[in-house]
Amino acid sequence: MVADCAYSVSDDWYLALREVGLAYVVALKPHRGTWAPADQPHTPIEAAHALTWRDAKRPGDWTPVERHFRDGHTETWWAADARLAGYGPDSPCRLVVATTDPAALPEKATWYLATNLPHPDAPHATTSPHPPADLAEIARLYGVRPWIEQSYKQVKDELGWADFQVRSDRAIRRHQTLVNCAFSFCWDQWFAPPSLLDATRPDPCPDDGPERGLCRPPPAPTALLAQGLTDRPFLAHPRRHPQPVWQAWTDKDPPSELQALIDAVAAGHGLDLYRLI
Repeated sequence: MVADCAYSVSDDWYLALREVGLAYVVALKPHRGTWAPADQPHTPIEAAHALTWRDAKRPGDWTPVERHFRDGHTETWWAADARLAGYGPDSPCRLVVATTDPAALPEKATWYLATNLPHPDAPHATTSPHPPADLAEIARLYGVRPWIEQSYKQVKDELGWADFQVRSDRAIRRHQTLVNCAFSFCWDQWFAPPSLLDATRPDPCPDDGPERGLCRPPPAPTALLAQGLTDRPFLAHPRRHPQPVWQAWTDKDPPSELQALIDAVAAGHGLDLYRLI
């Protein structure tokens, strides 16, 4: 499991992962403090600065790792096992720092990673329920995580996952299910090989209109317009015009209950909303 630093602030989350026996690589906030002796690092970034580094020819505690990207290019990053309180290469939980520049530790290109994947040379590497992982493997695993953000951006923006506000819990879950189904369908269509239908489909005519049809403005309302100026702006209330509102929905005659309401309003009687409900 890989996750960003938003999840690492919860101790209960770590305990839940350990209870189900999952291996994880989770980012830590660089300035999140922890208890430690006064002469030792107290934050992940302090632990990273405590590592020795001179230059690429004399890297000290740092190891070069090569990252491969989808477009084919590669980048050389630097990674190291740091020590911070209970974190360490010999501990059940390691603190791995990966960066493009060990001297500057740039904010946008430095990862502080907590993982329970054991160091290959750790005493418990052979007895751990999880396979050992070197620095390059830890960096590779966390490098997969940005794809989560990419997919989430598509789901949230293009497919409408962000439009879940003001809904019940069940409606939110149903909405998420539909969005996830739509996302899975899009990926399936993207990777699916061309079919016979695609080969026989005619080319679109340049004179055809847009897929959703022409955008024609609706006709201007007439009967529902106010006949004069109002003393202040306000929203039109449907109970003031029940007959036109019903006719805007359907050409059928209103049911008897609604017809009685229309007749009462036309006669000048008020509405009892509780009786309507």
